[in-house]
Amino acid sequence: MSETVLLVGGGGREHAIARALADSDAELYACAGNRNPGIAGLADGFETLDTSNPAAVTSYADEIDATLAVIGPEGPLAAGVGDALDDAGIYAFGPNESEARIETDKAFQRRFMQSNDIPGCPDFETFEDVEAACDYVDEYDGDLAVKPAGLTGGKGVRVIGDQVTPEEAKEYIRESGHDRIVLEERLVGEEFTVQALVANGQVRVTPAVQDHKRAYEGDEGPNTGGMGSYSDATLELPFMSREDYMEAVDVLEATVDALDGYKGVLYGQFMLTAEGVKVVEFNARFGDPEAMNTLPVLNTDFLDVLTAARDGEDLPKLSFAPKATVCKYAVPEGYPVDPSAGTKLAINPDNAGDALLFYASVDDREDGIYTTTSRAFAVVGIADTITEAEEIAEDALAVAGDDGLDMRHDIGKPELIQQRIDHVAELR
Repeated sequence: MSETVLLVGGGGREHAIARALADSDAELYACAGNRNPGIAGLADGFETLDTSNPAAVTSYADEIDATLAVIGPEGPLAAGVGDALDDAGIYAFGPNESEARIETDKAFQRRFMQSNDIPGCPDFETFEDVEAACDYVDEYDGDLAVKPAGLTGGKGVRVIGDQVTPEEAKEYIRESGHDRIVLEERLVGEEFTVQALVANGQVRVTPAVQDHKRAYEGDEGPNTGGMGSYSDATLELPFMSREDYMEAVDVLEATVDALDGYKGVLYGQFMLTAEGVKVVEFNARFGDPEAMNTLPVLNTDFLDVLTAARDGEDLPKLSFAPKATVCKYAVPEGYPVDPSAGTKLAINPDNAGDALLFYASVDDREDGIYTTTSRAFAVVGIADTITEAEEIAEDALAVAGDDGLDMRHDIGKPELIQQRIDHVAELR
């Protein structure tokens, strides 16, 4: 039976998913609020629509006779698009709205971990009263992370002792407008991500990735949606042991067991601390940029994973090429605080050299592709070592130039990775 797959979403993550499906025996269609030229070039059809409108997505899925759907971003998951597709008889690889709360509601996430004895849960409290939260900041013995309970696009967290003072944290709580706040112990260590493909009670894990959310080199500046990331030729990262990696996998498996019936991607953001692996957060979908590190080195046909999930079969074991990857994002100048739009991009798939090019939020006009106010594109180098992969990605950025664009050149550099190794050694 020929499969018709609907991809929901139009960012860099979805471009990576489209690329993973493009060589499979399937017709690929996509829908998004923005026309991603990379996805459109791979798909048999592309529709611009509001992907947080379940009726609109389901209508398009019916129109193309979709037999499967993959939901990329968190917005449609939170809006119940997965529920609507499933109700229409179209299997959606993505959790339903209630299961997606593991990402979309951080207060629920922490209480769920606590009530189900999920390992790696930090000390936390949740608040609906602003002044009670501020009092807790004053009373807590140690530094705290301040997290709005809802979705913030990776830009809502403020960490006392790193980004803000206690007084600034209280000011943020009072002025942010968020009606629910999670306050939790500040985790000190090295962050990493492990993503899992989940269905039928089974968990298939991918290599660890380290994302860089801070806007400026040296991990300075405000948080962003992610400025780049890297993975190694092994499952773990250079600063980790295989035991550290497996500790994170144990957390994912325990979470899936407790969720009971979860399907889609479960993304675990972890902190390797002096006390072991702790959970920073869960996401209910592929990471962006982490999808661009893992999917290009996936040897297993992603379509086989989707069909097995839908048909209630055992998920295939995942095989990955033993290659390192480095992903670097180019963003509009001033991002994320005061981004400027309208820069015409000089890079395209034909002049990116050996790097893979993934478009994110761009304006595809008749005379070229231009930046918006969000992340523009990512380049990914793939090689035997992180150093070689970084050089490939950096060469591609050189083609793009930096006129009207910001980027972090230090991601994947040997000196930055050595800092991570030294940091973990100090913790231990």
